[in-house]
Amino acid sequence: MSAAKVAITGMGCTSALGNDVDETWSAMKNGVCGIRPFEQIETYDLKIGIGGEIPKPVTAGVPDRYMSAFDRFTLLAMESARQAIEQSGLDFSDTDLANRSGCIIGAGNCGWEIVESGYRRCFIDGAKRIHVMAVPRSMSSAPASQISMWHGIKGPVYGVTSACASANHAIVAGYHAVKNGEADVAVVGGTDAPLIWGVLKAWESLRVLAPEACRPFSANRKGLALADGAGVVVLENAEHAKARGAKILCEMIGTGITADAGDLVNPTVDGPSRAMQQCLRSARLSPQDVDYVNAHGTGTKANDATETKVLRQVFGSHADEMAISSTKSMHGHALGGSGGVELVACIKAIHEGIIPPTVNYDEPDPECDLDVTPNVAKKRNVDVAVSNSFAFGGTNAVVAVRKAS
Repeated sequence: MSAAKVAITGMGCTSALGNDVDETWSAMKNGVCGIRPFEQIETYDLKIGIGGEIPKPVTAGVPDRYMSAFDRFTLLAMESARQAIEQSGLDFSDTDLANRSGCIIGAGNCGWEIVESGYRRCFIDGAKRIHVMAVPRSMSSAPASQISMWHGIKGPVYGVTSACASANHAIVAGYHAVKNGEADVAVVGGTDAPLIWGVLKAWESLRVLAPEACRPFSANRKGLALADGAGVVVLENAEHAKARGAKILCEMIGTGITADAGDLVNPTVDGPSRAMQQCLRSARLSPQDVDYVNAHGTGTKANDATETKVLRQVFGSHADEMAISSTKSMHGHALGGSGGVELVACIKAIHEGIIPPTVNYDEPDPECDLDVTPNVAKKRNVDVAVSNSFAFGGTNAVVAVRKAS
């Protein structure tokens, strides 16, 4: 049996730029920065006071009486999945469809909201026990499990965790499940909600958080900005989608996954380069076929300089012709959720022929000498887009999408 073509028939996201795809994309293409001083969390003695908070409360349509079973990172995934499934028009009450559908959601962290509240209850409030739902709420597979239960998805369902590459790894897993005939549909993406005091305090210790703005690829960049966020897409066997008359948003055409096997926190050129090359080979693309790369682009000194070398090594002279941007400059780094939001950005870039900008870009850096679409979006036809995720631990995941034919 030949491998199936894989269509994207739905997408959803929640980010610091908006609570759905339309709000997020509108802000992105207009260069709006969602990284601001914290308003919703207790900062205590945090030295870094900025991040990407979700603008409005997210309930994902869950009734109040069930809310005690959900941590914030799960609700973000639930809402993004709700949007994506609604757009796809799929109905999992069909038993055959439910059994042939999966859900794979990446998360770089666990449910830290319930963990931190438990510490507070025990060590500050003097409570003898913590919330009865602390374990199921905090497990990193909770988003996939809850989406499965709320929508009736009964095929392959599991969580993926690989730090900042978690969303892309989940997307890759779903892609292969559909392509190889293990499922007809896969609801995939990533989520994280790291804007918790304890998590922020830990990241402060790494000294990689930006003090006042995230400036990827700019010479005066000083670090990344953490954010809450999630992005989910519906992958579907293209023939299955056509047979039911679904609108195909995009075609997913290739993936690449590698490991640096080097340092826990310092990136290499080799691992990401091999992931991008593997993605191009699997998609049967030449470097010249790629119009846009949504870069990992965190805003740290090491990451951005290394990613520039990666892009030059993989694309050669075409690196100077491609459009590149880091949308993390606007929605922040949602860790395991970033790849999902960034895939949505790639799909919208293909649809509208608009490259979202890298905002807060102040001055060129000789080590980052590519066109990173500084500050203002630009019009460009995009047939093929690639999204990079390179994570702590040296895990790399790259995905490629193409305009629907």
